[in-house]
Amino acid sequence: MIDVLLVDDHAVVREGYRRLLELQDGLRVVAEAGSAEAALLLWKQHQPSVTVVDLSLPGIGGIELIQRLRSRQPQVRCLVFSMYRDDVWVAQALKAGALGYVTKSSAPAVLVTALREVQRGRRFLSPDLAGAAIDGDGDAAHELTPREFEVLRQLLAGHPVARIAETLHLSAKTVHNLHYQIKAKLGTASDFELARIAWRRGWTD
Repeated sequence: MIDVLLVDDHAVVREGYRRLLELQDGLRVVAEAGSAEAALLLWKQHQPSVTVVDLSLPGIGGIELIQRLRSRQPQVRCLVFSMYRDDVWVAQALKAGALGYVTKSSAPAVLVTALREVQRGRRFLSPDLAGAAIDGDGDAAHELTPREFEVLRQLLAGHPVARIAETLHLSAKTVHNLHYQIKAKLGTASDFELARIAWRRGWTD
């Protein structure tokens, strides 16, 4: 039996996932979480076979959640199920430790197949990501670490440095340093340029 933890901040969406997955032989949804913080507690309680993670979460984002789960248990199986299709999101999720990435525009059967493959420890990308340049190919955004990408995500959401520091258990000075590193890697001189790049690439909700 493959025990699944669903992590998505929309209850209606989670209900749809649950109904889909529980119609499949050998799949069972053991818990649902609407935030990364709740997911960390539920993961410890249930030790699921696979954790299905949406990347757009309130507070701690999905990429940060995957990193934290991996730090607890290096063999954890995480499958991203997200609306984001930009190759940078895919690359960051894989760098953080996800084994699979499926877009929400995929057919239901793709999600089911991905779950089974990830549970076996195999990498899986949905067919619509077949051409994703997840190795970077000269794209400066791929030079960002998952932690830098999470800080960027929170900055773009308008969160103040103090809140980001508290959420990620960092000092304000570290967040400022990461902010500087992000701009340096992306070749931007201002936050306005940073926001423009993010909007053009579809990194914002």
